[in-house]
Amino acid sequence: MESSEMFLYIFKGLQLTLELYVITIILSIPLGLILALGATSKNIVLNKIIGFYTWIFRGTPLLLQLFFVYYGLPVMGITLTAFGAAVFTFTINYAAYLTEIFRGGIESIEAGQYEASYVLGLNYIQTMKNIVLPQAIKNVLPSLGNEAITLIKDTALISAIGMAEILRNSKELVTNKFSIIPFILCALIYLGLSSIIVTLFKYIENNYAKGMR
Repeated sequence: MESSEMFLYIFKGLQLTLELYVITIILSIPLGLILALGATSKNIVLNKIIGFYTWIFRGTPLLLQLFFVYYGLPVMGITLTAFGAAVFTFTINYAAYLTEIFRGGIESIEAGQYEASYVLGLNYIQTMKNIVLPQAIKNVLPSLGNEAITLIKDTALISAIGMAEILRNSKELVTNKFSIIPFILCALIYLGLSSIIVTLFKYIENNYAKGMR
């Protein structure tokens, strides 16, 4: 099998990788933002619940969480497909990290801006929508970019539950062909994806900054 054929076989797993990546982003960002708003509210009970959630999912390995959802939940009568388990696990895991990122961004806004908004007659929702969140998002864009890069690499973990993404396909080729070339090709794909993400976030940061001005 030539390098081009190896690349095509590895590339077959890219669709699965990208599907998990995109769905996780679509679901985890809104969830993380909503939880961050809850974490910065004055509701002590809500703060404690969200704090416990982020403590659990940031403090345990993502792979362990994936195993628990895929292999552990069926013991309790809840069975998910491999892809469903991956989507659920990745979403709640990354939402926990994004909650803390957004919370930090919201709390970085000076208290004087809240006071000024109330003087202008804006309510809580208007203050968050028009004043706080636009600035908070600008502040956390670099952190979001880092999480986006980490996510594309973390998708390789789904090979542990038998899903044929690019790393699993590469490993199969290495085992069958006794060659390290598949791992090199796999690394090049990950590097290419990471480079695209970095470029995209630089573009977003530059244009967002212009929009803020």
